[in-house]
Amino acid sequence: MLYLKNLIFIISFFICFSGCTSFVDRSPHRTSGRTYDNNSSKGSVYNKDSNNQVDDLNKSLTENNEISSQKQTPDNEIQSSFDQALDFCQAAQDFWQNGESENAIQALDQAYSLIIEVDTNDIPKMIQQKEDLRFMISKRILEIYASRNIVVNGYHKAIPITINSHVQKEIDLFTKKHNKSFFKKSLKRSGKYRKKITAELKEAGLPESLLWLPLIESGFKSHALSKARALGLWQFIPSTGYKFGLKRDRYIDERLDPDKATTAAIQYLKELHQIFGDWTTVLAAYNCGEGRVLRIIRSQNVNYLDNFWDLYQRLPRETARYVPKFLATLHIINNLEKYGLDKVVLDEPLEYEKVQISKQVSLKALGAKIDVPLKTLVELNPELRYKILPQELYSLKVPKGKKDVVVAKISEVPVSSPPRPAFVYHRVRHGETLSAIARKYRTNIRNIARANNINKRNFIVAGKLLKIPQRGTVTYKPVPVRKYVKASKHVVRRGDSLWIIARNYGTTTKKIQALNNLKTTHLYIGQVLKIPGVTTKTAKTKGTQKTYIVKSGDSPYSIALKHKISLKKLLRINNLNTNSMIHPGQQLYIN
Repeated sequence: MLYLKNLIFIISFFICFSGCTSFVDRSPHRTSGRTYDNNSSKGSVYNKDSNNQVDDLNKSLTENNEISSQKQTPDNEIQSSFDQALDFCQAAQDFWQNGESENAIQALDQAYSLIIEVDTNDIPKMIQQKEDLRFMISKRILEIYASRNIVVNGYHKAIPITINSHVQKEIDLFTKKHNKSFFKKSLKRSGKYRKKITAELKEAGLPESLLWLPLIESGFKSHALSKARALGLWQFIPSTGYKFGLKRDRYIDERLDPDKATTAAIQYLKELHQIFGDWTTVLAAYNCGEGRVLRIIRSQNVNYLDNFWDLYQRLPRETARYVPKFLATLHIINNLEKYGLDKVVLDEPLEYEKVQISKQVSLKALGAKIDVPLKTLVELNPELRYKILPQELYSLKVPKGKKDVVVAKISEVPVSSPPRPAFVYHRVRHGETLSAIARKYRTNIRNIARANNINKRNFIVAGKLLKIPQRGTVTYKPVPVRKYVKASKHVVRRGDSLWIIARNYGTTTKKIQALNNLKTTHLYIGQVLKIPGVTTKTAKTKGTQKTYIVKSGDSPYSIALKHKISLKKLLRINNLNTNSMIHPGQQLYIN
């Protein structure tokens, strides 16, 4: 009898190993906790009757196992569990052959749950069988994930909501007094964006419940800014925003544009789903990055990974709460009356039309001309960082019915300039000191040191880029220029180092090493070093240089073209770079 069972095991193993060839998608299923589909009638890839077959099979096998286990030895009970797991593997193959991929995955889940609870009592043969089965099931499921082909309608239309202690805790927090107020306000604000977001999710074939992701990301605030510098409705950091096409410059930050950020977020979520296949894991990756989640997955010492809950303990604390918060949000949204939120009046959707403008004007001045409140224009165009349109062609959103008014009145709106940036940037030249730089920009050493985290205010390195806090108009006074003359000498004292000596003499460690043929930086007390001596020579005075006062609409390129010099030269003699900003009233050297 034992030989026959072993034979059945071997045959079943090969049948299961070769049975499943390619699957299209996965959905997270757990054998613990309560899981239900909040939209099972919509977008499901299998019907309830076929789904119940897994439960019926499980019930039948469990009853048979209970009856037979009364007459079995411990070894036979273990073998019986293994046989039952093999039956589920066979059922998984049958389901797949019938096109019921969801039921196939559930059957493999059941098989895994059976073997993982088996105590092999340190019996080598049983240990080996358990490991073989575990590996086979794991391989089967991983192959399913790897071989799925996702099409537009291939994403699940609903995210299953698991209610466990972690999710329940977030539900309780959301429905308490302070957090309930946040939830109410966020729910109210969602009315502005729901129509647009839902339409895009539907078009992309993604679960419409992802609409509620901005609630926990930003509270549906278009200007929300996190400690990690993530910005906007969908909380993009600059690098991720750039990756998905969100423009960011002096005038515009498209992370603040709800429409463009929604499009970028959907692209990101689709990409993450192609990597992980499980929406809860996708959400974790959206919060802390796919690289972090992939590293955690690769570090696991088991061959079987189901979904987010397998990673829960190893995720960052914020991310570990993030997914339960989202599931709690979905649960509350589906039960608004239960939590006293059914009376919340949603904000009206944002309705607008677009008009193309190529004139740099302020929203305040434009609003006054077309009789639209500044607040309305800012709400429609939150990506404008200074409430001023850029110089190039810009697609401005205005309330419906105002497009023709804008076209008629735009010529009457005065040209505006953005406020001066909080900082300008200065690259340290050889021989410069913080004191000289501070005088040049009409600030003080303390402000520069604080802005650049400089502790030793007498030390700056040539080539370093400094942030200079703005105070008044920048003046370009001549800076002393160093000229090398005959070398001097320095006797090494206790506490000296090449770095300290180079700093004190206004030179570099490499030059001292080269002049003294030093192969290392080691010094000894009493050692005599040759030092490149310096003397100060005054640069050309301001009176000998031609200057130009920047006007509104100027750019470095247009100024260089106007004065027949190269852009590179203009930037160099004014200590600017290609990223530097100029502003009206600023004085530039032309030669």
